[in-house]
Amino acid sequence: MRRKLERKPLDVIWTIPDELWLLIEPILLKDAPPNPTGRPRINWRDALNGILFRLRTGCQWNKLPKEFGDDSSVHRWFQRWNQHGVMKQIWAVLVERCDELGGVDWDWQSADGAMSKARFGGEKDRAQSHGSRETGRQTQRLDRGSGRSVGRGHRWRQPA
Repeated sequence: MRRKLERKPLDVIWTIPDELWLLIEPILLKDAPPNPTGRPRINWRDALNGILFRLRTGCQWNKLPKEFGDDSSVHRWFQRWNQHGVMKQIWAVLVERCDELGGVDWDWQSADGAMSKARFGGEKDRAQSHGSRETGRQTQRLDRGSGRSVGRGHRWRQPA
């Protein structure tokens, strides 16, 4: 019988440690080399820490703590890095590095999800409205010409 190696679980990281940053920074520089002109960029390490914080907590982008920089800029860099495949490259480096440490348990994985009622409810198997396609077949009352009620009423469909 083969025994499994005892592995010490890795600590949860909330910020990118120096040794990992040395592996990640060249990937970011390869995607977007520094520009000699134009506006200065935000601190990429802070932005990546903000992305990590966002992915760990699930908070909204506009609720990121100010220590990570402007939330719009962090989100913009996240989108760019995703579109250019940078996040996949960073992930590959981290998985490779983590695999060297023996910290990835490939037998156990988890997916996060939620099941709940439909937001606005509704009855099961009821007839569905076809919206604007039905308006041509409906007759309208004579007093509904402009969509306003007739008489003194000022609200929609309020009797006079």
